[in-house]
Amino acid sequence: MADRATPLLHRDDPSKDPLVGHVKVTRDDWLNVARDVLVSDGVADVKVLALGQRLEVSRSSFYWYFKSRKHLLEALLDGWEDRNTQTIIDACALPAPSIGAAVCNFFRCFLDPDLFDQGLDFAVREWSRRDGRVRQRIDAADQTRLAAVTEMFQRFGYPPSDADTRARILYFMQLGYHALELREPMDSRLERIEGYLRGFTGKEPDPRAVAALRSFVKDLGDR
Repeated sequence: MADRATPLLHRDDPSKDPLVGHVKVTRDDWLNVARDVLVSDGVADVKVLALGQRLEVSRSSFYWYFKSRKHLLEALLDGWEDRNTQTIIDACALPAPSIGAAVCNFFRCFLDPDLFDQGLDFAVREWSRRDGRVRQRIDAADQTRLAAVTEMFQRFGYPPSDADTRARILYFMQLGYHALELREPMDSRLERIEGYLRGFTGKEPDPRAVAALRSFVKDLGDR
């Protein structure tokens, strides 16, 4: 009678059956714990041995997925760009009936932690202060994001110079808002939505877009 295959526990998938037999961690497991350490402690503490201890596996598991620590750090940067930069690009490109609705789509990125990871973004920016190569990727990402926001304004008839200025105000304000770690209740933020939209777009807010954004925030709170 043939031996049955030993089940493996994939730690990045809690829907798997309970552990039976050997434990295996996946590439995503290594990336997830490395990302957590990057955000909480900084890049200097993203070390293979320490990550393995957190995962309760030997370093040999790491080298099954990554050539080196440098390879892991590159994967972290790729994941950061795929998540945070692509999220903004996708949001700005969404169909919208008005510029106010388009800006509300942009806001959603920063309201939903499943879309834009603010902690990760600032951890990478902190990392870039010590690594010129990472600084180059940050600068390139900011330019890509700004281009997406600028194109969003141009799509609604704003002249190129005006669209560029408004994109910079909107994007840099949003980053600065979170950099200051303001302890502002969400209800207070939502009360200012119409004023924000007037300031960012120079037009009267779209009531339907405002209502949809408030409903979106309520759904986030109910999750």
